[in-house]
Amino acid sequence: MQNIATLAKRELGSFFLSPIAYAVNAIFLFTIGLAFALGTFHSGGEASLRDTLDFWMLLILVFVLPMLCMRLMSEEFRNGTIETLMTAPVTESEVIFGKFFGALVFYFVLLATLLLFPIILSMYGPVDIKLLVCHYIGMILVGALYISVSLFFSTLTRHQVIAVLFSFAVLALMTFASHALATKLEGWPRVVLQQISVRTHYHDFVRGVLDMNHCIFFVSMTGFFLFVSVKLLEVRRWQ
Repeated sequence: MQNIATLAKRELGSFFLSPIAYAVNAIFLFTIGLAFALGTFHSGGEASLRDTLDFWMLLILVFVLPMLCMRLMSEEFRNGTIETLMTAPVTESEVIFGKFFGALVFYFVLLATLLLFPIILSMYGPVDIKLLVCHYIGMILVGALYISVSLFFSTLTRHQVIAVLFSFAVLALMTFASHALATKLEGWPRVVLQQISVRTHYHDFVRGVLDMNHCIFFVSMTGFFLFVSVKLLEVRRWQ
């Protein structure tokens, strides 16, 4: 556990020193701020974060988190520092989980900036705190899954561009393509696509519904991608 915490601190520090991370942060804040302004502040609009945090939040995270996480392992491979890291008294699982939690904490910092939105909304009407908490639980679970997927592809290749493109593609399929196909099909294909659709599971959090089935989906999928990342790193270590 101590090794994971040390690696997470190291990774978190590298985020705050990386110009790419600041550029990605700027893109995230600009796009989500624009979605909030256009989706909320118009005539007859609802004083709520639902529109912003449903479709637009997922779309932005599909692009932002892979860019933020593309360097997690790829940079270690490209710079040759993975050999130094793996000769230290750490296991493959500690490396992967250290990278994951470092990125996740940095993602928490991004989410903290979004607290400005309910503060602005409170000037126009009461803010439902329970609904806001549900929103944040959903965003944390989605972010954890997206980070684990991006970490997996970063472990798969030393080329950051390839890692980010594969992450884009898989996350888009898991989030939007599966949801769109589910609406056009009937029977068991529709049920299967709904079960693997991130947007389907996330939508209830936006509505204020805290369903443990959705929580289990996100936790299990995140755990799966972290597990295969560990196994992939083990294979790469002995090549």
